[in-house]
Amino acid sequence: MITINPKDLAVPKLQAYLQSAVSPRPIAFVSSIDKVGNVNLSPFSFFNMFSMNPPILVFSPSRRVRDNSEKHTLENIREVDEVVINIVNYSMVQQTSLASCDFPKGVNEFVKSGFTPEVSQLVKPPRVKESPVAFECKVKQVISLGDQGGAGNLVLCEVLLMHIREEVVDENGIIDPYKIDTVARMGQNYYCRAQGDSIFVVPKPNEKIGIGYDKLPEHIRNSKILTGNDLGMLANVENIPASAEVTAEEKSALQKGDSALHTLAQNYLKSGKVADAWRILMAGR
Repeated sequence: MITINPKDLAVPKLQAYLQSAVSPRPIAFVSSIDKVGNVNLSPFSFFNMFSMNPPILVFSPSRRVRDNSEKHTLENIREVDEVVINIVNYSMVQQTSLASCDFPKGVNEFVKSGFTPEVSQLVKPPRVKESPVAFECKVKQVISLGDQGGAGNLVLCEVLLMHIREEVVDENGIIDPYKIDTVARMGQNYYCRAQGDSIFVVPKPNEKIGIGYDKLPEHIRNSKILTGNDLGMLANVENIPASAEVTAEEKSALQKGDSALHTLAQNYLKSGKVADAWRILMAGR
């Protein structure tokens, strides 16, 4: 284990560790405007949602490490306290990266990155037409976290209006993760894409009270085959199921011992068949 005191590192080195470990991070593609009407468009990966009632999104433009200057987005917000937070998907990630170039103040990144500005309904900054979801926001507060290079500024934004492209919702009107195809930032130049096998389902524990890891039978809890994820799935049932009939294949595994039995149970768990995994793990017990 490598143990590091942040005070012992130069800010760029610390930044590399933090951004590589705290990942993936969603991207706020923020459009803002200054008091004379100059538009700015810039991505920020220090971003997330922090409240639903009221709906609050927060992103953080950090002070530049190289010269301790402020980002143009932050300067604009101090003049016009409105933004549009546009969501980034895979089809627009390269253009979004282009918009992150440190263009001089007054340069319109919509033009430089090739995105289409679309007039917002309630705020002055335009939204990105190509974005799958856009949030028109009122900036409620800016919280400075320091005055040195690398210090963040938390921008608290209340969502006034949402725009969702119809092609990213399913038949129930819910945003489909496969259709929205979002991307996120990692460390260095790495991104990740929420698509294919990277999307999976984990049942929410608050839908029921699981028995817990500590209540798993010893032969399951101490398995040399089942992983922590496997045991977490098994421990998320409300009650340990009673033993039940097994198939011929399962009987064969039973005869070979716990190793074969646990391997078969693990295969069931990989397919989300928790009840079947429990059934064979409790067979003969």
